[in-house]
Amino acid sequence: MVTKETRRIKIKRSIRGKISGTSECPRLTVFRSNKQIYAQLVDDTKGTTLATASSLKIAEKATKKEIAAKVGELIAQNAKEAGIQAVVFDRNGYLYHGRIKELADAARKSGLKF
Repeated sequence: MVTKETRRIKIKRSIRGKISGTSECPRLTVFRSNKQIYAQLVDDTKGTTLATASSLKIAEKATKKEIAAKVGELIAQNAKEAGIQAVVFDRNGYLYHGRIKELADAARKSGLKF
């Protein structure tokens, strides 16, 4: 039986086979749980994380979509501080919808190029 999680992992493997991040253009990967959302900029050639942002640092009350948008703005700000302008977006097997889309749109608005 195929569950939501196994389906997501299968899509994730397919995506990761096609995209890879470098130090000039890292991979922006997103993970979401039921309560939190996390974003990382990863250099796959060296296997290092260049910048991170998560909803754990946001203390104010808001909807999950609004928090995801704030995380998108945070990751774009952290990327600029690290000297990164362009990234490759890795939705990690999640549908490009809802919180994932909000995070991506906010990161684009804040100056990150996908």
